[in-house]
Amino acid sequence: MISYSDLSIVLPAKNEEAGLSLILPLLMTECSGAEIIVVDDASTDNTAGIALGYGVRCVSHKYSKGNGAAIKTGIREATRKIVLFMDADGQHRPEDIPRLLAKLNDGFDMVVGARTRKSQAGAHRAMANGLYNRLASWMVEQRVDDLTSGFRIANLAKVKRFVYLLPNGFSYPTTLTMSFFRAGYSVAYEPIIAPERIGKSHIKILRDGTRFLLIIFKIGTLYSPLKLFLPISLSFFVTGFGYYMYTFISQHRFTNMSALLFITSVLIFLIGLISEQISMLNYKESESE
Repeated sequence: MISYSDLSIVLPAKNEEAGLSLILPLLMTECSGAEIIVVDDASTDNTAGIALGYGVRCVSHKYSKGNGAAIKTGIREATRKIVLFMDADGQHRPEDIPRLLAKLNDGFDMVVGARTRKSQAGAHRAMANGLYNRLASWMVEQRVDDLTSGFRIANLAKVKRFVYLLPNGFSYPTTLTMSFFRAGYSVAYEPIIAPERIGKSHIKILRDGTRFLLIIFKIGTLYSPLKLFLPISLSFFVTGFGYYMYTFISQHRFTNMSALLFITSVLIFLIGLISEQISMLNYKESESE
């Protein structure tokens, strides 16, 4: 049975003195015995001072590296067998941690706090998250309720297998979720309500939204390349066949364009097969670490 004494809590923080002032005393009360690590990503306010004032571990970056880099620092610094990630801006409530921990005790490898519709998020962000969830669900062939939630608890040893894949920006939840699914680990979701954040968000919708999509395709091609290559190959084949039927009926001949489309279809399929074999080698290496 996993308890708070087995838990390391990692909070990436950049200019989050207001949020930490609120969340740290609640964490220390709710999760007595847990290791709390604040990773200060070169804040210009008193983030580090607030953390040290409450007596928790504080690791400071010499310069700003990004939210994902702060998470990776926290992973390397964690000393307990279970790690919990949460934001330092007040969007993740310490009182939800027992429910995540209880579900992890049911035998899951990672439990993610899935934000409900009552959570404070703009309409554009909710629509984007819905698109990401559906796309990721198709890629990993499992239901993904909240791809981008940073509130999650997992087995530290298994998280460490994918540290080298995590980006330095805001896309680490996307990478970690899809990596766990494609590696065959058990992932569960626990509904949570995320209040409005304290302070200003560091996420840029257009820039980071594009990065999220690129991460989904990156991890998809890393663990299941045929999920991308096969539909593209089929689209070229169907287009080539349709064009061939048109030219055969109208001109009674097989054109160079039809041949090019058929050849392209075969080449893309073969590249997908090779990529699938390479991805199996990558999976084998991550398992042996």
